[in-house]
Amino acid sequence: MNSVENVGFLGLGQMGGPMAERLLGQGFQLHVYDPSPAALEAFVAGGAVVHDSPRALANAASIVFACLPSREISLAVALGPDGVVHGSAIRLYAEMSTIGRDMVVRIGKGLAEKGIEIVDAPISGGAPAARAGTLAMLVSGSQPLVERVSPLLARIGKEVFVMGDQPGMAQIMKIVNNVVMATNMVVCSEALAMGAKAGLDSDMMMRLLDAGTGQSFACSKILARAVSRQFNYGAALAIIEKDMALGLDEANLMEVTMPTIERARDVWHAAYEAGRGREDFTSILKFVEEENGTRVRSRAA
Repeated sequence: MNSVENVGFLGLGQMGGPMAERLLGQGFQLHVYDPSPAALEAFVAGGAVVHDSPRALANAASIVFACLPSREISLAVALGPDGVVHGSAIRLYAEMSTIGRDMVVRIGKGLAEKGIEIVDAPISGGAPAARAGTLAMLVSGSQPLVERVSPLLARIGKEVFVMGDQPGMAQIMKIVNNVVMATNMVVCSEALAMGAKAGLDSDMMMRLLDAGTGQSFACSKILARAVSRQFNYGAALAIIEKDMALGLDEANLMEVTMPTIERARDVWHAAYEAGRGREDFTSILKFVEEENGTRVRSRAA
C-alpha cells in the first residue's frame, strides 16, 4: 500500500461512515466528502482532509470510494457538474453503492472518457457489520484493478469476494443477496404474525426458528431486533424497496421469472407507500402486524 498516498471516500452515512473510519490512520492520507457537516466531525478529528465537493476530493485522491443511497445520487456524484469525472488526481473509482449493473456500466463509460477506471465494489452485512469490520466485500472488474483495490477492501471488511472481470457482476450478486434477504424478511414477518395471532409465545417462536429448518439470518438476526421492538438495524426501508425493484428490473432484462420475490416486493412497496420509507427496514414487521391485527413482541420488550 506504500504506492497509495491519497485515498478518497464519498458518502459517510450509516454504512459509509464506519467503512471510511477503518481507513483512518492506515499509512496514507484519507480525503472525505459528505453534504452533512455532522458526518464529517469524526473525520476532522481523525486527521482526514475534508472537501466541499466530489470534484474537489477527486482533485486530491487517486483512488476514490463511493457509498451512496440512490442511483440518481451515484450518477451525479460520478458524472455531474461537480462530479469526480472532472477531478485531476483520480485514476480509479470504486462504486460501493447498490445501483444495478446498468448504472455501473453507464458510470464506467463516462469515467473512461476521462481516463478514469472503475471497479464495482458493493458490500453486504448491514450497519452492524460495517461498524464491526465484518462486512462481505464484493468486487468485480479487470484483474489488475481488483488486485489494486482489494487490500483496501480487506481493511474495511472481513472477506473479499471477487465476482468476475466485468464491472456490474458484483452488482448482480449484491442484488441476488438482497432480494433473498428481503424476501426472507417478509416470509418471516408473515409467519411470525400468524403464530402470534394463534397465541404462540414470540420468544419461543424465535428460538425454534433459530434451531429448526426455518432458520435464516434475516429472521434470527435481523428481525430478532424488531421482535424485541428495537427497530434500528441501520438502513431505511426505502433502500430495501429500491433494491427489490432493482432486482426485478435485472430479472426482467434477463427474462428470469421470480414470482415469489415479486410478491415480496409488493409487500415492501406497500409498506413504502404507507409512509414507512424513512423508518428502519425492520419496521416491515410493524407493517405486517398492522395488516394482520396482531403484534409479535418479545417478553423482554
